[in-house]
Amino acid sequence: MAYLESAVVVYLRELYYPEGFKFPLKEIPTFIYITEIGREIATIVMLWAIAKLVAHNAREWFAYFAYNFGVWDIWYYIWLKIFLNWPESLLTWDLLFLIPVPWSGPVIAPVIVSLSLIIGAVIVLNLEEKGIDFKLTKWEWRILVIAPLLIFISFIWEAPKILRLEVPTFYHWELLIIGEIIGIAILINAVGRLKSKGNM
Repeated sequence: MAYLESAVVVYLRELYYPEGFKFPLKEIPTFIYITEIGREIATIVMLWAIAKLVAHNAREWFAYFAYNFGVWDIWYYIWLKIFLNWPESLLTWDLLFLIPVPWSGPVIAPVIVSLSLIIGAVIVLNLEEKGIDFKLTKWEWRILVIAPLLIFISFIWEAPKILRLEVPTFYHWELLIIGEIIGIAILINAVGRLKSKGNM
C-alpha cells in the first residue's frame, strides 16, 4: 500500500511539479483535488479493513490500525526516497493530508507520530496476546484525547496559508512534543496500573 501511495505521488509530481515538489502549491483541477480526497478516504478504509480481518476485539482492531498506519506512512517516505530521492532531509516540508483541510509539516513530524503508533500498538497487542485486556480508565481516556488533538492542530496550523497558495513557514513543535508526552505518559500509566493489579 505504501508503494501504491508513493507511486501515485510520483505521477502527480511528474504532472504538476516536474521541477520537484515545493510550496506554494500549484492550482490543480477541482476533479483532481476531489479524486485525491477520495483516494485518502479509500486508503484509510483499507487500513481499517486489514486491521478488522485480524483483530479479535475493538482494542486489537484499533491497535492493528495504528500499526498499519505507522508502517504504511514510514514506508511511503522510504519509497519516495527510492523513486525521487525526496525528501532532501527529514526537515523538508510536505503536504501530509487533505481532510478536512491541508495538513503540512516537516517530514520528521509524521514519522515521529508513526513510530509512536507502532510502538504503542505493539505494546497493546502484546498484552492482548497474553490475555490482558488493555482498558483505559475514564480519566485516562479524557486526558489521552488531548494528545491527537494537539498533534492534529500542529499539522493544520498553516492550512490557511496553503489554501491561499502561500508557503507554510512555521511548525508548532511544542504541540507535537506535548501530544507525544501525553500519549507516552498515559501508556506508561496504564501498563503500570495493570502491573499493580498483578495482571502482568
